[in-house]
Amino acid sequence: MSTAAAHQHVTDHHQRWQQSLERVRRRVEKVPPFRASGRVVRATGMVIEAVGLAAPLGSACRIELPAPYSHEPPRHAEAQVVGFSGEKLYLMPLAEITGLVPGARVFALSDIGGNGTRRFPLGEALLGRVLDGNGEPLDGLGPLDEVPRGPLQTPPLNPLSRAPIKQQIDVGIRAINALLSVGRGQRMGLFAGSGVGKSVLLGMMARFTRADVIVVGLIGERGREVQDFINDILGPQGRRRAVVVAAPADTSPLQRLQGAAYATRLAEGFRDEGKNVLLIMDSLTRYAMAQREIALAIGEPPATKGYPPSVFAKLPGLVERAGNGKPGGGSITAFYTVLTEGDDQQDPIADSARAILDGHIVLSRELAEAGHYPAIDIEASISRAMTSIVEPDQQQLAQRFKRMFSRYQRNRDLISVGAYSPGHDPQLDEAVQRYPDLEAFLQQGIDDSAPLDTALDQLADVIGAPGTNTQSSTQPTTRKGNR
Repeated sequence: MSTAAAHQHVTDHHQRWQQSLERVRRRVEKVPPFRASGRVVRATGMVIEAVGLAAPLGSACRIELPAPYSHEPPRHAEAQVVGFSGEKLYLMPLAEITGLVPGARVFALSDIGGNGTRRFPLGEALLGRVLDGNGEPLDGLGPLDEVPRGPLQTPPLNPLSRAPIKQQIDVGIRAINALLSVGRGQRMGLFAGSGVGKSVLLGMMARFTRADVIVVGLIGERGREVQDFINDILGPQGRRRAVVVAAPADTSPLQRLQGAAYATRLAEGFRDEGKNVLLIMDSLTRYAMAQREIALAIGEPPATKGYPPSVFAKLPGLVERAGNGKPGGGSITAFYTVLTEGDDQQDPIADSARAILDGHIVLSRELAEAGHYPAIDIEASISRAMTSIVEPDQQQLAQRFKRMFSRYQRNRDLISVGAYSPGHDPQLDEAVQRYPDLEAFLQQGIDDSAPLDTALDQLADVIGAPGTNTQSSTQPTTRKGNR
């Protein structure tokens, strides 16, 4: 090697060392000169009390746990600050903790290299993936180390900067497309008791809806239902363009809350990229119940049928994040299931959800038991945005359908006992004549898609001209089962 080459080699080597030392220096500068810690003084139920540490509400902490063996390093469990009283912090762990001892040290995440808030994976790399409430993969398809990350909370949109709901979205369900039209950016509730087919209806919409991206939040459901929804109901067709966030019933209430917020945050990220997103959350009631568990655990008094006031403050905070973005941007069309306990439509969560959503679709147990699927109760359901997104002709046909259907239902008992005699009420005569076609129109098979144009043509065929007996092309469909 020549003298010049040797000199250049030494120079390059020296520069590389300087660059390495500079990177180390920058990392060292970020490390705080000291690390404050608190200690655990009490653990009751789901709440851990700590003193000696100042951390803001909602920030993340790590609790040091003793190692099972003396030669191993200490373990850590993550927790979140859910409340405080004086100098005492109330922490709730993200998962069940084993081995917690009195006096265990507690560190704020901001003091160990973070900024106090947890960051979650976001973006298109998550399409086709199944994640838990912490943003960790559940599908065994590899880690998400290289995926962009961000916090759960985003600044709220100015309500005056949102684009209005003006365009109808095709959800592939005949009864909804024709009679309960949903606009792009609308937030709808699916109100139902257990076992009347709401998960199946959600899966049909996930497969048939024309949207760029689907985000599914399975919050507080049974673990078996999570796998059934992904494999049997959503299917490969829906999963390819979907991200599923699953926080089943056996996870902590904090994870269930976090799972709902994470699903919404994913939808917001896609909306900010200009995409039209379908957000499906099953269920809003389990989200409210998780908040109730947390609130009661930290001592908040119950107010309405066992629900503390913070529950009713959390619901609009979650729902209002969905909807349209700025004009010319993306949108989030959201469907939230609301579990009506005992089929009580006046349940406090159902009543609160009905007030903050843009419409509600009620599923009837009576219809489900009669083999009528989807079991949509047309008379009890409404879309508040329908008048501003459909043509007057469709609005008139839908109103005529509902009037005819309702007139038959009001006289159903008289008809069934033979007390009805034709010729006295022309409108009732027409309703009786057309009722089989009306009922067939409202039924649809789990694998049958009803595009918007087809649904409107079938609605016109079913209603027809007054006094004619039009045979509908729709036929009652026998469902394979419900979930």
